[in-house]
Amino acid sequence: MSQDLDPRLLRVFLAVAEELHFTRAAARLFVAQQALSRDVRRLERELGAELFVRTTRQVALTSEGERLIPYARRVLDAQEELRAAFGQARALLVDLNSPRLATGSLVLERARRLAPEHELMARFESGLTWAAAEMIAGRLDASFGRYAGLDPALRARLDHQLVRYEPMAVVLAEDHRLASWDVVPVAELAGETVYAGAGNPRTPEWTDLARRLFEGRGVRVAPPTPMAVGEEEFRRVMARSSWPVLAVEGFPAMPGTVRRPLVEPVPLSPVSLVWRKGLVHPALAVLRQSALELAVEESWLEIPSGGWIPAIDMSMASTYK
Repeated sequence: MSQDLDPRLLRVFLAVAEELHFTRAAARLFVAQQALSRDVRRLERELGAELFVRTTRQVALTSEGERLIPYARRVLDAQEELRAAFGQARALLVDLNSPRLATGSLVLERARRLAPEHELMARFESGLTWAAAEMIAGRLDASFGRYAGLDPALRARLDHQLVRYEPMAVVLAEDHRLASWDVVPVAELAGETVYAGAGNPRTPEWTDLARRLFEGRGVRVAPPTPMAVGEEEFRRVMARSSWPVLAVEGFPAMPGTVRRPLVEPVPLSPVSLVWRKGLVHPALAVLRQSALELAVEESWLEIPSGGWIPAIDMSMASTYK
């Protein structure tokens, strides 16, 4: 084995090991598939071990490939720590879900004020499930959303910190029968069909939250429908369907609609800061500290009288770090 193993080859190896697909791994690393395959063969020669079994249909790790994974991760983590120690850390990529949702934006703004020497760059992935896959793939570092709503296989590769229990609301067309109410009891939605993102592959954790809230209350979750992107599309879809839309109280105002808090019970959407397990970056600690400070100052983790949180989220509350 060569005395000086290029860490870049380990990064290529991990991309293929996680994707188990050479084309997807090449796209993830922004390299040509031919170059990626060449780097894998070079690493195999230098280690004197076959790392993958390749067929025309699939790619699988060998036992030697499985054995290499923890070593490769430790080497790359150490490299990241070294760069950070000498002020060369790359930008931390933070997903805020949407440009106009408050929780993540407020946390990011405070982190930037606390540590102006670090570069924290916003991304907008529109859903924690989608962002989770991007974090695991290394294309994103942190995001915000409902951790308990993720698939267990995704949760196993992520760390998390509970930030807020955000009160939920319903967005109604201005001529809806409940639009004139100051607050809307959940029971008043009985018989209604409520849109909650069903069919959107980026946000199944939100649809799951809606189903848990409406179960046994006579409220239907709207069937899968293409996601409306932008205010004009949102207004047009609402005008056509007349469906109420499940949201949080911080959801931005949209033309032709009103937003009303839900009560009896007061449903709460658990929002966590989520990041890739094993991530080493100096700005991550600042982001976590900012989230903690805001949670305390704004009483974000206080549960109001009559508050409702899904049982699965409550059962995981002690696992939040």
